[in-house]
Amino acid sequence: MSVEGFLQQEPGFATKAIHVGQEPEQWNSYAVVPPITLASTFKQIAPNKHKGYDYGRSCNPSRNVLESCLASLDDAKYGLCFASGLGATTAVVHLLNAGDHMISVDDVYGGTYRYFSKVAARMNVETSYIDATDPSNLEAAIKPNTKLVWVESPTNPLLKVIDIKAIAEIVHKKDILLAVDNTFLTSYFQRPLTLGADIVVYSLTKYMNGHSDVIMGAVTTNSEDIHTRLRFLQNALGIVPAPFDCYMVNRSLKTLHVRMREHMKNGLEVARFLEKHPLVQKVIHPGLASHPQHELAKRQCYGHSGILSFYLKGGLDEASKFLQELKVFTLAESLGGFESLAEIPSVMTHASIPLEEREKIGVTDNLIRLSVGLESSEDILADLEHGLNAIVSIQGVRGSFGHTLGACSSGS
Repeated sequence: MSVEGFLQQEPGFATKAIHVGQEPEQWNSYAVVPPITLASTFKQIAPNKHKGYDYGRSCNPSRNVLESCLASLDDAKYGLCFASGLGATTAVVHLLNAGDHMISVDDVYGGTYRYFSKVAARMNVETSYIDATDPSNLEAAIKPNTKLVWVESPTNPLLKVIDIKAIAEIVHKKDILLAVDNTFLTSYFQRPLTLGADIVVYSLTKYMNGHSDVIMGAVTTNSEDIHTRLRFLQNALGIVPAPFDCYMVNRSLKTLHVRMREHMKNGLEVARFLEKHPLVQKVIHPGLASHPQHELAKRQCYGHSGILSFYLKGGLDEASKFLQELKVFTLAESLGGFESLAEIPSVMTHASIPLEEREKIGVTDNLIRLSVGLESSEDILADLEHGLNAIVSIQGVRGSFGHTLGACSSGS
């Protein structure tokens, strides 16, 4: 089924999410739902002879189930889970050596920027930041010691869509690895490995789990060499998730396709509503024709999630007032849960990025990021209108914008 002009969704996604890695025959009980294996260690038949498991950090049945399922959803051979999205990022960067150089999109999650600039830099791994919407910027930034290109698509929080196939063609001429953070879209709406990426990175905390009750990350790849090296790092660095958390994410994948469709529907309704509102300066959503990479998004993706950003007319006071008045949306960091969340990136998720860098790329105090949840769309839109109405009381905003908000319809 094709939605809103995006790529035709391939059949079988839901079937893989429900069945791959879940075979009852692998358990003596034939349990339909994979059991949770909490054991930290496993009995060995003889010294260094065992049934595939020796120590919980090295391998765990609950983690194996999830990793197999995640790999299948990305059309990947291998999947690996980590204690968090940043744990997955740490493992990928540990593929590099001191003295190596990597290139990242300029509009990147604040935690990723903090890790690259404050931690990886101390290990003598240098990072350059570019606007990757123009692939020529990437070519210009490549150095003799460039070993990794890090892409978010869409980016966080400005939702720039990067041409993954074009970037892959450039980096592979130079024997450089391409990692794509696919957290915003999940494997349901985008599969970067099929577009040429070497590595796909997830914060499973977000849409893949989708219930705001687990912190976890993952990597998928088709490269045996990358998998072998990351498997070693997963164990050596000790950044593994708990078995119960693996069970929780594995459970959540069974409804991923249903949830993502609803997130997309509600997100588009919100984007169209905000785009018509006189107190909104600009809406950023790849599903809107106004988005600068709208056509690319339709060629590259199977749809878009519930993430969007918009610039409010005003500054931090107006943005803060708007958020504090919301009732359905919760003022909180993170995204991708069933509940709607709202935040100001400049003072929350991206506060670790220096002010001058934020302003240069457009992460200003009037930029608001929404994670549109699964509530009734009528309630979501009414809540947003209520929040926008509240801004009128600040510093004579009504007079400066010359609009009577009561005329704005939540049905638009």
